[in-house]
Amino acid sequence: MEQPHIKRVIDYIESHLKDELDNALLADIAGYSEFHFLRLFREVVHLTPADYIRKRRISEIVRRIGMEERHISDIAFEYGFNSKENFTRAFKREHKILPTEFKTANCSLWLYQPFEFNREKDEPEISMCYLKGFSVVAYPFFDQELPPVFWNKYNSEKRSQRLSGGEITEDYGVMRWNREKSRLDYYIGINSEKAKGDISGTVRLDIAEGLYAVFDTPPASQHDFVSIIRRTWDWIYKEWLPDSGYSRGNGFEMECYREISRKYSERIYVPLRKSS
Repeated sequence: MEQPHIKRVIDYIESHLKDELDNALLADIAGYSEFHFLRLFREVVHLTPADYIRKRRISEIVRRIGMEERHISDIAFEYGFNSKENFTRAFKREHKILPTEFKTANCSLWLYQPFEFNREKDEPEISMCYLKGFSVVAYPFFDQELPPVFWNKYNSEKRSQRLSGGEITEDYGVMRWNREKSRLDYYIGINSEKAKGDISGTVRLDIAEGLYAVFDTPPASQHDFVSIIRRTWDWIYKEWLPDSGYSRGNGFEMECYREISRKYSERIYVPLRKSS
């Protein structure tokens, strides 16, 4: 019943991202009291209106940075950031790198797409393979930030070339849920056979031999790549795995991608075992 009202607000926000927006105005557009609107918006979108607007503004600024030969601060000013410093703080809080580092590295950021109630499903290509064991030399990542933030740092600091000694090679995001500490242990690095550079601060991970499901994410653009990766992981665990006849095996899961390729499709490996 509330969907048309919240959709009306989302449509208005998307058409007025450069304008002054406040909760009283948005509540009036939805046709609710401000208190009820704020509760309902957060329940549906999983963000407050202010957080949604901030994420969408930063995302649109990022898109335009890649398309226009203008100062970043000029674009940010159009979207309500009244100083370069304010935008830099907001951008770094969101992505953990500076806007200038993003512009130099031109990496794929996790941009926040306009909220949709019925988003089309982009299912990946699926195959199975028996993978021979190998090892990865990788930087560990154990804090509470999301893996996309770690990838931002990894790419902007050119850590892949640091590990390889300058060679362009495939990167691996390697992960496993740590039951003891209730956290995702995440690592990014390269195949140990390619690690001929500076490997200080890394660990060596052994990838187990065995059966894996392989998912190639649908083609994407630089700006929706990370969102599609996250939707693919959700689809794997909520839809594919429960109906596959398999359960997740022991060992690491992996995301494989070569950022410099600009293909914006990654390969995901999930270890499997036959369900009993």
